[in-house]
Parts: sequence; structure tokens; C-alpha cells
Amino acid sequence: MSSAKLTRLLLVRHAEVEESYHKIFGGQIDMNLSPRGHEQAKILANFLHHKKFDAIYASPMKRVQQTIAPFLNNSAPAQTILPALREVNFGDWTGLNWEQVCERFNLHTTEWLDHIERGLAPNGESGPQFRARVEPCLREIIKNHPGQTVGIFCHGGVVRMILSILLELPLPKTNSFEIEYTGVTQITLHPRLAEVELLNFTPWRDWHEK
Repeated sequence: MSSAKLTRLLLVRHAEVEESYHKIFGGQIDMNLSPRGHEQAKILANFLHHKKFDAIYASPMKRVQQTIAPFLNNSAPAQTILPALREVNFGDWTGLNWEQVCERFNLHTTEWLDHIERGLAPNGESGPQFRARVEPCLREIIKNHPGQTVGIFCHGGVVRMILSILLELPLPKTNSFEIEYTGVTQITLHPRLAEVELLNFTPWRDWHEK
């Protein structure tokens, strides 16, 4: 397929967060990166420095802003911060670990996206509510940058929702994709097809600067 004048989206999850929030449903807790996360962010910046971006959009949350900071210092385009790109609201799951959520809310770890989709996280966003927040933002980005390359720095849940929208998959199906810290996913938008060119590439593990 021809690559001329196609829009490319690079979806980037933030780096590793503070250790106290590992394996926790952090959601909209505004946590910092860990020391390792700051190192991951530097490696990510070096990796992305070799790519040309026409625009950058980002979540306002601290873990994303700390991840993007080294990259912006490498003469990248100025970022546009969009509140709609913040992580999903886990409601009463927020601050709990996997075991606590499974025990208190009677689910298996593989079912968490099914529960989100059906609105079973008390006081949290349902799948449709989450999509209603992210999709208009995504469509506006795509509309404003035809034939350009755009970076979207955000969260694991937001990356999954964008994949769900562009690939026309139910949100729970994205549980088949691993979205790791600083995972880079690249999607090219053809007229009738969203093509995944790169999925969850982690520069700190899979790339070394030449």
C-alpha cells in the first residue's frame, strides 16, 4: 500500500511510575515517575529524536508530562495538552491492587476490561463513557493533521481505547495487546483501513542508539 500523504499516529504510553503504584489501578491518581521511569523517558526521547513529528498531543497528568519532558528538549514540536487524554477513571477500584479488586468485586484479572466496558467499576467510567471522552479528541487530531505524523503521549487505557476505535474492536479485545511503559505503537491511517505498523515497541528494552 502506498505511504504517500497518509496520516501516522504514534501512541506513546508514559514511563514507569513510582514503585508504590506498581500493579495498582492508578487511573486518575496524579503520580510521578520512578527513577527508572525517568531513565526510560530519556531513552525514549533519544529514540523518537530520529523521527519527524508534525504535531504532539499529550495528557496533562504528571507521569505523562515527566515522560515527554526529555523529548521536548530535543527540539520536538511544542505539545498541545488535552485533558481528554487523561487515564480512565477507575472509580472505587482506584488505589487498589489486582488481588483486592478481584476479591472485592468478584472478577478475574483477565476480565477487568470487560468490567470497565460494562460499567461495573463503581463510580468509575464505563467503556461508552470513556470512549465518548476520547473519540472526539482523537477524531479532531486526525482531522487537523491529514498526511502528517502525530505523537500522542498518554496512558495504557487511552492507547487501548484508541486501538479499539481505529481497529473497530470491542475494548475488551485489546486485552490481547501488551501496552508497556513507554511502549510505542504506530498506526497508519489509509482511506478505509487503520494499519498497525508497530505495536508496543519499548525503546529501553528493544533499542540501543547507534
